Amino acid sequence: MTNTETKTNNTPKKKAANIPTDKLHTFEGHPFQVIDNEEMDNLSESIKAQGIISPLIVRPMEEKTDEYEVISGHRRLYAAIKAGLTEVPALIYPLDRNQAVIAVVDSNLHREKLLPSEKAFAYKMKLEAMKKQGKRTDLTLSQAATKS
Repeated sequence: MTNTETKTNNTPKKKAANIPTDKLHTFEGHPFQVIDNEEMDNLSESIKAQGIISPLIVRPMEEKTDEYEVISGHRRLYAAIKAGLTEVPALIYPLDRNQAVIAVVDSNLHREKLLPSEKAFAYKMKLEAMKKQGKRTDLTLSQAATKS
């Protein structure tokens, strides 16, 4: 695994790395489906031809020192494995569970094809994580995003 460290003003320290696919795990409780369909085939073919253009976002697994939980990029990981890649580019962020839940939800709500049940479960996960962090939950999600 190769890596470089980066730190910006208000963001946690992150590392860029190429990580073996067998060291990456789906985020526990990931509320969004990864569907193997024609779109996935197209993504896999694109990755086979050009590689992964946008790195995955991962966090270290708490119980395993050299393994990571995927925060953003579950579809890219699946497509990369399908394309035969054994290693993928990733940015490693030192997030706790609650920060990771919020990041998973926020990074996936922009997707075009979300089932209402996926969206509802995602908002519920985010609300619970915000409560655990002591953040206000009496605001709408758009207000919370701008005030937190």
